[in-house]
Amino acid sequence: MRPLLEVILILLNLYWWIVIIAVIMSWLIAFNVVNTRHQIVGMIAGFLYSITEPVFRPIRALLPHVGGIDFSPLIVLLIIYVIQRSIVLYVYPNVF
Repeated sequence: MRPLLEVILILLNLYWWIVIIAVIMSWLIAFNVVNTRHQIVGMIAGFLYSITEPVFRPIRALLPHVGGIDFSPLIVLLIIYVIQRSIVLYVYPNVF
């Protein structure tokens, strides 16, 4: 059971960084720092959108609209953090 939980922790950590990179990429696109017409940038942005949007969409549906600010990545990061801490406390009960 422990190796499976370790793999889940690694995957959660990887998804954490994907969310961070997707947020930074969306800022760069919004402020016209990068051009999505460039093939590589478009491919990276498309990949990040396709891998994060299925998780963001249900959270956006639950959150009230707050102007142009999207809090769904923050909520996803908090959920990942809580899941990671829960797994760590289960696998290593005497750590904290």
